[in-house]
Amino acid sequence: MGPTPTALDRRSLLRCAGIAGAGLCAATLAACGGGDDPAAATTTTSAGAAGPKTSDIPVGGGKVFADAGYVITQPTAGDFKAFTSKCTHMQLPVGTVANGTINCLNHGSKFDIATGAVKHGPATAALPAKTVAVNGDTLTVS
Repeated sequence: MGPTPTALDRRSLLRCAGIAGAGLCAATLAACGGGDDPAAATTTTSAGAAGPKTSDIPVGGGKVFADAGYVITQPTAGDFKAFTSKCTHMQLPVGTVANGTINCLNHGSKFDIATGAVKHGPATAALPAKTVAVNGDTLTVS
């Protein structure tokens, strides 16, 4: 009997490494052969087809939706803000929202969750704001 979908055989590894290089190979294998749960291979938060829910965004915090290109925050209860998820320092993706800031894990820039203003460099420009609309319990960003 052949290998299971989660098993990595030598032929698959060599074929993948020869075509794409080791880093891309590992990502491809994780996404394609990671078992029964296809969502387990993703590292970004998906906004879903209908958009994120208000309950997904913590008061005083936020959530990065890297695949959609934005961050949604809720600085105070019921006040939702949205910003691009690309750090203005080098256009790399921001990674987290914690302690009142949107954080770029690449070089340490931090942005205010209410305004997008720089709280800590090396970034010197604020995160560009996006429009967020609340429709019931669904958020739409444009």
